[in-house]
Amino acid sequence: MMELLRATVLLLLKVITMQSSSEYMSFGVKYKKLAVPKDKDRQCFKLRQGIDKKIVIYVQQTTNKELAIERCFGLLLSPGKDVRNSDMHLLDLESMGKSSDGKSYVITGSWNPKSPHFQVVNEETPKDKVLFMTTAVDLVITEVQEPVRFLLETKVRVCSPNERLFWPFSKRSTTENFFLKLKQIKQKERKNNTDTLYEVVCLESESERERRKTTASPSVRLPQSGSQSSMIPSPPEDDEEEDNDEPLLSGSGDVSKECAEKILETWGELLSKWHLNLSVRPKQLLSLVRNGVPEALRGEVWQLLAGCHNNDHLVEKYRILITKESPQDSAITRDINRTFPAHDYFKDTGGDGQDSLYKICKAYSVYDEEIGYCQGQSFLAAVLLLHMPEEQAFSVLVKIMFDYGLRELFKQNFEDLHCKFYQLERLMQEYIPDLYNHFLDISLEAHMYASQWFLTLFTAKFPLYMVFHIIDLLLSEGISVIFNVALGLLKTSKDDLLLTDFEGALKFFRVQLPKRYRSEENAKKLMELACNMKISQKKLKKYEKEYHTMREQQAQQEDPIERFERENRRLQEANMRLEQENDDLAHELVTSKIALRKDLDNAEEKADALNKELLMTKQKLIDAEEEKRRLEEESAQLKEMCRRELDKAESEIKKNSSIISDYKQICSQLSERLEKQQTANKVEIEKIRQKVDDCERCREFFSKEGRVKGISSAKEVLDEDTDEEKETLKNQLREMELELAQTKLQLVEAECKIQDLEHHLGLALNEVQAAKKTWFNRTLSSIKTATGVQGKETC
Repeated sequence: MMELLRATVLLLLKVITMQSSSEYMSFGVKYKKLAVPKDKDRQCFKLRQGIDKKIVIYVQQTTNKELAIERCFGLLLSPGKDVRNSDMHLLDLESMGKSSDGKSYVITGSWNPKSPHFQVVNEETPKDKVLFMTTAVDLVITEVQEPVRFLLETKVRVCSPNERLFWPFSKRSTTENFFLKLKQIKQKERKNNTDTLYEVVCLESESERERRKTTASPSVRLPQSGSQSSMIPSPPEDDEEEDNDEPLLSGSGDVSKECAEKILETWGELLSKWHLNLSVRPKQLLSLVRNGVPEALRGEVWQLLAGCHNNDHLVEKYRILITKESPQDSAITRDINRTFPAHDYFKDTGGDGQDSLYKICKAYSVYDEEIGYCQGQSFLAAVLLLHMPEEQAFSVLVKIMFDYGLRELFKQNFEDLHCKFYQLERLMQEYIPDLYNHFLDISLEAHMYASQWFLTLFTAKFPLYMVFHIIDLLLSEGISVIFNVALGLLKTSKDDLLLTDFEGALKFFRVQLPKRYRSEENAKKLMELACNMKISQKKLKKYEKEYHTMREQQAQQEDPIERFERENRRLQEANMRLEQENDDLAHELVTSKIALRKDLDNAEEKADALNKELLMTKQKLIDAEEEKRRLEEESAQLKEMCRRELDKAESEIKKNSSIISDYKQICSQLSERLEKQQTANKVEIEKIRQKVDDCERCREFFSKEGRVKGISSAKEVLDEDTDEEKETLKNQLREMELELAQTKLQLVEAECKIQDLEHHLGLALNEVQAAKKTWFNRTLSSIKTATGVQGKETC
């Protein structure tokens, strides 16, 4: 039996081309949610305990340019929400490919709930609780450079295997919308590829956007005492190049390291003098810092301003702290992915930037147990990491938190932070009274828009060029610089803010205000205005006393019983929260122990298997060495055999050479003998010819060249003879012609056979000699016979 899960995800894609215009693309990935029975008023997965599960995912593009899905890179699952990538576990892929109608890309996977990784979602869920399960699918899209991961968080309830599940008549599916922003890669960035390629700029679900809008609501939730990490700045927003409703993505804005030679020379002289006496700041330092520290020198100057030039103990302590566990590890991990996503150094999940940022935040949470990790610290740590190594960045962060008083903002139920808000409103009342009165009319309080300014030092929303300059001033003049920058922002935006209502003002602070300072020129003007504002410390101290006096009056006017009851409720809530955290930690500890025990058993089994494999490998190695030795012996034997064969061949060649020389000598002797024989034959023929010439009758049968005359001539001569004699002469003439032809043929064959040096020399010579003797004897006997007959007739 197997339970089937389905899900639907709709993705709105935005492609930013390299031109000035932008192209919106709706790329729909349908990730169909499980059509499951409803659990009262909650739509969630209702799963049976101990039964294998199957997940089916439908991916479908809805609008705009079609992007081809090449394959599914992986299907992953993990219990919980806001999980780290390292906590996700791969599922077994059963199939992937287009649906029957060709509109969707279907991925099917399965998972065994009895696996130790999924034990949490295989235990029966209490009736008053709901679990979360996160599913991830990695898709390889042909036009996109890297695989794209879509995450879907779903509620889960696990029931017993025997419980009956009532299914609704209409299976309603829950749809999740995703917004993906792509950027076209420049031609020069491609590698021998003329096709259009995109890289992922950001990926956000509709649920995340809704949560962000909720976070940006007017009311700011302040934590109870003992919960320092509850003051959460808004998560980083998407970076948009055009003026729309999307906020500026944190970490945006390029900062050039170019600087005029004269300015670098001035800074070089100042640093040389400063290094001679680090305890005293040079007189020129303040004016130079107000103009901005050169980007190439910021790492060194920031450390000197913070007094970290002799903090070896912090460096050594950092190396120890990163090895310890942090109780706020999950919150740190969740924030790392949302810190400076627009910056190349921090945008890669699991990259060097995120790894270093995680270690610094973790080390500080262990170092400062009272404050721990507060959301917003990661932005400040990221700014420091862009200018110096981890150890030095940690040292400067500690100095800013302790020596510059930033950690005081997180203490005592954020009491000091509220004091800062009161001081800012009093400064507005003095410097910008019309804007102050407008904010009173629309009920807009300072904590609704300035929380991030104080807690993150403007690092979470504004472009880096402006952020770096603010850190310059902060390290040089102290935390009161925040008031200068805040008043500068309010003063330059006064005309726009006076025209807004409550919602419009919040949106302006969230979206339009940071975008104004994407231009370095605007940022320079703002910082000049902030530096020129004179805000005395006496005035700030005065406002601080006013705030504490006001708080004391409020406390005196408040009924002590109500105050104690409120404090008691707060303590009870904190106690319940701590107990819940303790229970969760205990459950996590038990689960971790079980998982570790199983991992240990698996590791031991793997170790045994590896030991067996090692023994087998050793035996194979011994056999291989033995085989190698045997092959070496055979190779030596073959070499010796080849050497003997070569020696034998050389001796054969020498022997053949002598035979050939003997053969040549025999051939030359035979040639001489043939020449002598031919000379003798010619002499003998000449004698016979002479005898024939002497005979008148025989002379008539031969020409002067020694050839037999034609048949017609012979007939004319023999007409006078008898028929018998004519017939005899004709036969003899035919025989002589035949013998002459045979003799010529044998001579040709003899010459050919002479060329065969090894096999036919003797036979050819015998045949030639026999042929010559036969021809000569027959010719001679024929001539004698013919001559004798003619002589008798004549006589």
